[in-house]
Amino acid sequence: MSLALLIDFGSTYTKVTAVDLETDRPVGRAQAPSTVDTDVLQGLLRAMELLKARVDLADVSLKLASSSAAGGLRMVAVGLIARLTSEAANRAALGAGAKVIDVFDRGLNQRKVRQLEEINPDIILLAGGVDGGNKEVILQNAQQIASSKVRAPVVVAGNVDAGDEASRILRQGGHQTYLCQNVMPEMNTLNVDPAREMIREVFVKHIVEAKGLERAVDYVGNLVMPTPMAVLRITDLLATGADTEPGIGDTMVVDVGGATTDVHTAAGGLPVEAEVRMMGLDEPFAKRTVEGDLGLRVSARSLIDAVSRSIMPRNIRMALESNEALLRMEYLTANTSTLPHVSDEWEMDTKMAAAASFIAAERHAGRLETARTDFGTTVMVQRGKDLTQVGTLIGTGGVIAFGRNPEIIMAECLFDHNDPFSLRPKHPRLLVDAGYMMYAGGLLSTVYPDKAIRLVKSSLRPAELPKEYLVTGDG
Repeated sequence: MSLALLIDFGSTYTKVTAVDLETDRPVGRAQAPSTVDTDVLQGLLRAMELLKARVDLADVSLKLASSSAAGGLRMVAVGLIARLTSEAANRAALGAGAKVIDVFDRGLNQRKVRQLEEINPDIILLAGGVDGGNKEVILQNAQQIASSKVRAPVVVAGNVDAGDEASRILRQGGHQTYLCQNVMPEMNTLNVDPAREMIREVFVKHIVEAKGLERAVDYVGNLVMPTPMAVLRITDLLATGADTEPGIGDTMVVDVGGATTDVHTAAGGLPVEAEVRMMGLDEPFAKRTVEGDLGLRVSARSLIDAVSRSIMPRNIRMALESNEALLRMEYLTANTSTLPHVSDEWEMDTKMAAAASFIAAERHAGRLETARTDFGTTVMVQRGKDLTQVGTLIGTGGVIAFGRNPEIIMAECLFDHNDPFSLRPKHPRLLVDAGYMMYAGGLLSTVYPDKAIRLVKSSLRPAELPKEYLVTGDG
């Protein structure tokens, strides 16, 4: 027997999965609380001890690892136009291990610099100006960042004519600087892949510097892939297929975790109705959004804040705004490895996950809006991806894979008659990643794409949508 050992250093748990490379099936899985605050190798070794009881590790011929153990890079984007900078930054962060927590536009001034210093990000994306266009703003911002107290590495991805000078200013200010192609070389044209690779490089260095991960990397023998990149990769592959294994068509994946809730889609997302016009930048086929304020443990407090600001199903809102729920949130935030044991705790986790899924899906999906033309007529426009026709919704993450009511959590991702302009899926089949194999499939796909699809397919189990969530007719 030849085994692949697939490891994920999560923000809450370190997970290990052994896969038989002959049958493309998992033969063992174990997890232990992540030990990010001390030595992440401790959590790995504990998980490995549990795995040894099920498989012979002498049969391991391939080791691959992913990680979100440092919670992902907290990224701030600085550019010329807020809307375009935000979109470029979010797409550059896609799967690269970063999450955009703030965007600054125009020129940085003393007030904005103080805000930047208070945020103290892990990485800065410095953009601004199309190639051959404005140079003054990106150079001014480079000087402001160089003179600030912030010491985060900077990816310079703006006007190519200003890149060398901006990099020189930042290096003189003591910043580790990465220069790449402009994320927007022409107006409304994005080129984010070079910046994404730079961000991923910074992520790997940042993760490896986490306590003990150098030794973990030595154990694995390969560079660590960001966990979001692994899940996005397998989502895309599941939808489209590989040489000897067919895909399943347009797919949406909701991944509810302790620190974030991520939504991945592999779908074209063009307007379904002929009279609807696309507005804004082209959407990528494979897209991921990460919501750093929506988590069941590390981000429990901010999840409650997000619920209070959202139009939420009444039963979920009431459950999460009770005094008992608020006390539970405080406890979970301070005790991130806590698992539910009794019915009330399971129900609370389910309500929290349902709320996180609802908000995350709403943020990820496109929307319909009305707009006025130059001739004074009103037309319907679409911003983002139309996901109403997506055929498969997959739920993953511990609360879905091992929880008692995954269908309730996943149902909150669906189209809602109360908000018909939110283009969420209408009639997908629901599948639960019962074996928690999405991250493992993403890792395995870097070597064996066909085997990776078969591995994940073997983990998917159907879930039945509760009757109260069924969408009938054209709605």
